[in-house]
Amino acid sequence: MSSDFETVRQTPPGILVIRSLRGRDWSLNTYRYIVLLITFVAYTCYHASRKPSSIVKSVLDPEAKHLHEYPWPIGSIFVKDEFRVRNKDRLKSEGWYPFDGKDGTSKLGETDLAFLACYSMGMYVAGHLGDTLDLRLFLAFGMIGSGIFVGLFGMGYFWNVHAFWYFLVMQVVAGLFQATGWPSVVAVIGNWFGKRKRGLIMGIWNAHTSVGNISGSLLAASVLDYGWGWSFIVPGAFIVMGGVLVFLFLPAYPEDIGFPCPNYTGVGDLEGQARKDSTLEDKQSTVAPCGSGLRTSVGLAEACLIPGVIPFALCLFFSKLVAYTFLYWLPFYLSQTEIGGEYMSVKSAGNLSTLFDVGGIFGGIIAGYVSDKTRSRATTAASFMYAAIPSVLLYRTYGTVSKNVNILLMMVAGLFVNGPYALITTAVSADLGTHSSLRGNSRALATVTAIIDGTGSIGAALGPLLTGFLSTKGWDFVFLMLMICALIAGLLLSRLVKAEIAEKISKRSPSSSGWHNHEATASEPLLSNERRKGHHQEASRAK
Repeated sequence: MSSDFETVRQTPPGILVIRSLRGRDWSLNTYRYIVLLITFVAYTCYHASRKPSSIVKSVLDPEAKHLHEYPWPIGSIFVKDEFRVRNKDRLKSEGWYPFDGKDGTSKLGETDLAFLACYSMGMYVAGHLGDTLDLRLFLAFGMIGSGIFVGLFGMGYFWNVHAFWYFLVMQVVAGLFQATGWPSVVAVIGNWFGKRKRGLIMGIWNAHTSVGNISGSLLAASVLDYGWGWSFIVPGAFIVMGGVLVFLFLPAYPEDIGFPCPNYTGVGDLEGQARKDSTLEDKQSTVAPCGSGLRTSVGLAEACLIPGVIPFALCLFFSKLVAYTFLYWLPFYLSQTEIGGEYMSVKSAGNLSTLFDVGGIFGGIIAGYVSDKTRSRATTAASFMYAAIPSVLLYRTYGTVSKNVNILLMMVAGLFVNGPYALITTAVSADLGTHSSLRGNSRALATVTAIIDGTGSIGAALGPLLTGFLSTKGWDFVFLMLMICALIAGLLLSRLVKAEIAEKISKRSPSSSGWHNHEATASEPLLSNERRKGHHQEASRAK
């Protein structure tokens, strides 16, 4: 009795209401679509709320006063032309103390550092809490808290706040709340989906990162002319509404609404369980309960020992450094760089920068699909990082030729930069979080995700900070830093790449056909030698 109560006690209130109105429950596949949609919206809100600081940088620190209006692609849609022209000089000339002085660019870099450092440090704690607490409540709490403090940063405009410490504190607290997001949503997806086609599913699902960046840019730019404070308040309200949606409708675990856990049934994916209701009921009666009230989490040290966690975490450190430098500084770079003989407005730069994320959407999907087909997560990620080097170089060298060339090269750079970043933070993290060495304990999902993405977020914090200083010496130094980091990220996966190649060669040889595991994940090649020895020993005993 108590066991049954514990299993269903975390059913979201919105689902309970819908059940009572419909008189019957949804199917398993319907719930999976709901989980994909809600977590997609949730992390779209997270990324949208991070984007305003990059949009308003040139307003807070108008050191370079380029007065050419360049309303492309949709820079003139949201605000009437006469209003924009009337307020353009005021927005570009006054700035906002303390960011409008000689050290304004460095101060902006320090606020980015404060946010990202607290985000990365908070990630390790948030991952463990996500494996311990109710993921639905934890995620909703983080989203609402994030929205409040993002909005409070924007209120500094209306309250006429000019104290640097105020903006720094708002970024620190917002970073801590934002740390709740990624470990939670990846853990939820990992709970609902097995390893089959995980790379492609999560590659498509991970488009929320780019959709969030795009929507955040458009939201912030659409209200920029009414005062930069609105560029924070509107995305802040957006993520608060997303938090309410999560609280009402997100089932964190299949068991919370009466379905078995895929990581305990021994079935690679829930698709097989959804084929027959009778089969599902039989599995449900025998499966070990693992709902949100009945699991135990693993520690950080134990999670770090999972093969592949450390190499991918270090790779993501440099990969995310590159990605977040583009996230935070690309609009500023575009507004300060002459493209096709003209400088574009702050709003237009923000709108144009969204095309980098459009390329990133395709990059995440392609990387996920390729890694599924080849069963080589590390090789795919490393290949994309190496390809990112010439794409970034080409963008810096020829991106100033014309608008169209800039668009093309920006999207190509986004594809190769965001592709491995998306793959590592989604499919790889989920694979490692349900690794066979954990003996089915999927409570490591949020912890492993937090270790990998938390380490990556340290790099994400350093990238924008270094850019703030290097950009004062010239943008060539910034792009050189990005290319070096992309190279290091690829090299850090060399051991895993060699193991995957060796696994492929062994798979093709006749002697290995009897023991090869066709469900190998990104980290499993590290264990291939042990497996091979074990199977040879078993074969000897049989003889």
